[in-house]
Amino acid sequence: KRWLNLQEYQSKKIMADHGVTVQRFFVADSANDALEAAQRLKAKEIVLKAQILAGGRGKGIFNSGLKGGVHLTKDPKIVEQLAKQMIGYNLSTKQTPKDGVTVKKVMVAEALNISRETYFAILMDRACNGPVMVGSPQGGVDIEEVAVTSPELIFKEEIDIFEGIKDHQALQMAKNLGFKGPLQQQAADQIKKLYNLFLKIDATQVEVNPFGETPEGQVVCFDAKINFDDNAEFRQKEIFAMDDKSENEPIENEAAKYDLKYIGLDGNIACFVNGAGLAMATCDIISLNGGKPANFLDLGGGVKEAQVYQAFKLLTADPKVEAILVNIFGGIVNCAIIANGITKACQELELKVPLVVRLEGTNVHEAQRILNESGLPITSANDLEDAAKKAVASVAKK
Repeated sequence: KRWLNLQEYQSKKIMADHGVTVQRFFVADSANDALEAAQRLKAKEIVLKAQILAGGRGKGIFNSGLKGGVHLTKDPKIVEQLAKQMIGYNLSTKQTPKDGVTVKKVMVAEALNISRETYFAILMDRACNGPVMVGSPQGGVDIEEVAVTSPELIFKEEIDIFEGIKDHQALQMAKNLGFKGPLQQQAADQIKKLYNLFLKIDATQVEVNPFGETPEGQVVCFDAKINFDDNAEFRQKEIFAMDDKSENEPIENEAAKYDLKYIGLDGNIACFVNGAGLAMATCDIISLNGGKPANFLDLGGGVKEAQVYQAFKLLTADPKVEAILVNIFGGIVNCAIIANGITKACQELELKVPLVVRLEGTNVHEAQRILNESGLPITSANDLEDAAKKAVASVAKK
């Protein structure tokens, strides 16, 4: 799982702490605080940004009627008026759910003129077995669109994780991004600082868009998004304490309490699986057989009976669920533990929807015996295809 995301203001604070150049800013959670922050900045121009995890804020729409989650003004009083239409309202963008996400905080920052915008990111790339720098002289827009319309403007550079970033690599990327004269070295220095930050905080991605230059000759990281490797939580406690779970679905937060990975989908067949790959395959095969998955629920490896019970509790609480498909491949997982958990959950929760179970692997015969002797209306399946067909058929009968 690689799910920790920080708000922009949190990412910028981390960057500033590591010597990366960002705008001066304050964070406010009320219109009055936003006004005070704007006055304290004493800036020629102020930029007000709604703080949500999704991208595309600039083109988003609030349910207050306000258009755009990013606004420029020279008047602190306008900052207050805009903040009143942002804080407490839902902002919808291309990347949010249909109803949008509630804005609880705004960032009040010094607006700097940008004479040129570029895109720069460092990410972990499995294909390269390590970090890769990605840059484009065309920044400030959706990088996905640039990749489609002008792929020749996307530059990639692999970094040897053992040797680190070389001066010539940083300088070459600065050149590729179109920085000239003294700005080229300044951009290269910022790139090196961003790479050192990337390593030090165990990031999976550091994305700066725009990575820009000002008319005064300063290279600035204007917008930042950092993703982290959850496996590093034990040594990045301060960062993980910042985790903002308020934008998650309540059911996702509940699942996380029991080390379950839950993602809600819009179908009616619940998937109860161990391993993300198997979960995706299960969702796909349900769709191939004419059904629609209601969720993606991954038990993980070190599963306990209590987790199985909690997983069933979560699935049965969803009114959309009309059938449950359990698909377990017991490598690390003991199928008998799953079977005991299933029977306990079915009895205590008085399961009212069809249940299809496919178990394979460690202790599977014992698991099948437990299920068969339970006396519960459980449909067994021979393989994944058979399980998907039976789950889809059980919903069609209703």
